[in-house]
Order: sequence, then structure tokens, then C-alpha cells
Amino acid sequence: MATNLSLYLVTDSTPAILGDRDLCTVVEEAIKGGVTIVQYRDKHSDTGVQITTAKKLHEITRAHNIPLIINDRVDIALAVGAEGIHVGQDDMDVEEVKKMMPEGAIIGASVSSVEEARIAVEKGATYLGIGAIYATPTKKDTKSIRGPAGAREILSFLSTLPDMKIGTVAIGGINLSNVQRVLYKSQSTSQALGGVAVVSAIIGATDPKHAAALLSSAISLPPSFATTPFMARPKEAAALISEVPHLVHKVATENPLCHNMINYVVANFAANTALAVGASPIMSGYGPEAPDLAKNGGALLINIGTLTGDSVDHYLQAVQAYNEVGGPVVLDPVGAAATQVRRDAVKKLLAGGYFDLIKGNESELKYLYSQGGGHHQVGVDSGPSTLGSKEKAKLVLELARRERCIVLLTGPIDYLSDGERVVAVGNGHKLLGQVTGTGCVIGTLATAFLAIHRSDKLLSVLSALLVFEIAAENAAARDSVQGPGTFVAALLDELYKLRMGVVAAGGEDGKGKGKEKEGNNSNVFAQRAKINLVAV
Repeated sequence: MATNLSLYLVTDSTPAILGDRDLCTVVEEAIKGGVTIVQYRDKHSDTGVQITTAKKLHEITRAHNIPLIINDRVDIALAVGAEGIHVGQDDMDVEEVKKMMPEGAIIGASVSSVEEARIAVEKGATYLGIGAIYATPTKKDTKSIRGPAGAREILSFLSTLPDMKIGTVAIGGINLSNVQRVLYKSQSTSQALGGVAVVSAIIGATDPKHAAALLSSAISLPPSFATTPFMARPKEAAALISEVPHLVHKVATENPLCHNMINYVVANFAANTALAVGASPIMSGYGPEAPDLAKNGGALLINIGTLTGDSVDHYLQAVQAYNEVGGPVVLDPVGAAATQVRRDAVKKLLAGGYFDLIKGNESELKYLYSQGGGHHQVGVDSGPSTLGSKEKAKLVLELARRERCIVLLTGPIDYLSDGERVVAVGNGHKLLGQVTGTGCVIGTLATAFLAIHRSDKLLSVLSALLVFEIAAENAAARDSVQGPGTFVAALLDELYKLRMGVVAAGGEDGKGKGKEKEGNNSNVFAQRAKINLVAV
């Protein structure tokens, strides 16, 4: 029978975590709450004390029919008859440990890379502890912080091994606020984590049983923000375009809430743009309002264009509120690489919540992908492009896979990906680059479309993009438009005109209906959309 690793408890006897409570009592309460396996880890006590404690723990775990794993010390594992042993990279060799333990013993190994995983599996490990996922105060000697993306790489490797059933558990900084996100974002195409290991989230909890029960429940349920498609996702350009009028109609008639935590430079423009397509904008950067606003079925935009000292705290409150109810969240990391303040803000946001869409210009997305790998940005503009079309397509594809979300790279040609499909969009007009905040406004429109259509988020973002950029083309073609100032007013009018044309057509694409009436814009998308799916 396979070992149940779903909620793996690692003990900590230090006063900072355990306090003055009895470890065995805490562990038993945690097991009653749903812990499925226990690892006894004690790097400080004498051998005699460890054996005494391990024996007491083993009596408890056997009574509840779950395995006891001993960290590092084979002698203690043998002395108490524990079901398994766990070793780190600096502990005994897995192969030697396997020789010393009884036949069928559980052998765990800590790994932080594909190469370490390969070696551990070849030497006989039956499960891998993958980490550290996040920084943690309970272990100071972590070699690297891998994040869910690092776990995903290892899982992808394990899925290629023939006839190998290797258990996996993520460890490092995992708690109730991030456990579902870790499981969701770590999952590879063909393999998911077997569970998560926690230390302080249970050992340090006031009520270990309740803490374990909450974690167990969270692990057993898909996160609210997870995409569960109820229809086949279009993989041809024409099929995608044909769905756009339907989504435009839904936004116009359902009036979804667009909660904007946006920079003050563009707030008015963004609000008017949302109104033009039929959405209901609210411009609120105050985090404590978010739990109430999140209940309205809308979506949230986080735009870091004008940061203040407490902005990130407010953003995190809002993101977590929307994540809890499954409301879509968009991140626009304006000027992400320009200053250390912005770099820190982006890092905290990505670690603190799940984003359904990350949109940015080339400089911003290159920084997010590299996470500080030498890329620098001046101001909030993208600057000269250094990537070719194939490189841009690869960037959005790989970032979307890593973050398990939608990624949009804006520019003369926009690139959009969900980690499987990559769409290049050639609509728009050069006057968009002469008006402050046009890129930011795309984030606002994306929230409106994500709010009304969540089964294919790439289609939702594509619809927002086409509405905005085709309206821009129409506006620029007006005789009255003489430059950026007149262009903005015309853009709002053309967004409204597109909306009303689709409403008049009932959300249909206009095909097969004979000659269209003048002013019916329902099939303008089929006629004008410049998109193609890119093979990467």
C-alpha cells in the first residue's frame, strides 16, 4: 500500500516553535486533526532523550495506524522500530541507509534539483521531500528557495521515469494561506505532489488538531481559483475569434465589477474605459474593503504604477480575499525592474497570492521570468526590444507554465499564452503609445472579461485585447482625430460603439445572417482580428 503523504508533519522541539507544551501531546492532537505521516526531527537532544521520545511517538502513531519517520538517525529508527528514515543532502547516503534499514522501509530524501532527485531515486529513495518551497524560520540551512516552479520541474522529471512510483512532498514555509497555491502551481502536465510537509503551521499552532484539520481540508479540495474547463478550449484562431462577440455581450449585459487598485495617473481613464464596455468599475486601493467587494462576483486588478509605503500590504489583503472566493486577479507589474522597491513589491505579491493573469511589457516580463537575473529597466516604459518574435512567444509560454496562469506581453505585436497555446495579436494603433496608461487600461478590461468567463481565461483576455485594439484602430481612422488628445475621446466612443453593436446583434458573430445593417459591429472581430496561434 502506498504511503499517504498528503499531510506530512515534521516535528520541532525548540522553544520558539513548541513552547512549553509536550511534543507527544501536540503530535497526537495533530494526528486526530488529519496528519497522515509523522517525521520526528530533533537536531539538539542527546541520543537517549531522542530514543525515549521516539518510542512514545511510535506508540501514538501505531495506535492511529500511520507511519513514523526518523530524521537522519538510522540508529534511532532501528531502536524504536520506526517505519522509515529521512535523510538530507548533508546526511547519510541514501544507498547506505537503505542497506541498514529493514526490507520495505520507507526511505525519504530531501532534494532541491532534478539532479538530486535523479540520484536519490537511483539509490533507492521511496519518496522525495522537495524544497525549500519558501523561506522558513524552522530551518536556517536551506541551500535554495525553489518555489512551486522548482517542484514542478522535479515532478516533470519524475513523470518520465518508467514504472517508477516515487512519492513526493513539498516542504518549506507551507501553511494554510498558501498550501492550495503550492499544490496547484507545482502540478506538472502529468504528475502532482503527493502532499505537503508542515512544521510550525501545526507544531506552533495554539490548537494543533484544528490547524491540522483546516490544512487537511484545504489539501483535499481544489482551490477556488483553479480553472476547471467545462468545454473544449479552441485551438484555432477562427474558433477563438468566433467566441469574442458572445463575451463582449456578456460584459455589456452582466455589468461585472472591476475592482481597480490602479495607479492614480490612469484611474479616471481606466474607469471610463470600463464603463464604455459595460463593466462596473470601482477604484479602491484600500485593502480592508476587498473582502466585501470580492463577494460581488467581479475581478481584481493590482497595478503597482504608483506605490506607497503601505501599498503592498493593501494589495495582499485584496489578492487573498479574491483568491479565497475564486475571483480572478490580474497583476500589472508596472516598472517591475526599475527600482529595488518595485522588485521587492513584485516578489512579495507573487509569493503572497495567485494571479490569473500577469500582463506587462517586454522589460517587465523579462524581469519576472528571470527574477533578478541581471535585467534592468529604466522608468516604466519597456524600452528598446531585445527579443525576436519566437523569443517573445517562448517567454510568455514558459512564464505561463511556471506560474500556471495567463501571461500577456504587450507591444506592437501582443503575445498571449496559457502555458499550452500562444496567440500573437497584431491589432492596435501607434497612437496608443502616445497616451499614458493605455497598457494599464488593458488590465482593467481584462478583469471585466475574466469576471464573466473563467473556463478559458486565455479567450477572456484575448477578447478584452481585441475590443480595445480594434476600437483604437477605429478611433484613429476618424477624421476628427488630430493627435493623442482627440484620440482618447474617440477611443472611448468607439469602445461604446462596439459594445452597442454587439448588444444589438445579441452577441452573435453576424455570420450567415445575410447583409448586415449599417452600424452592426457584431462581426467586426471576424473581419478585423489579426491573430494567429504560434508554435513554440
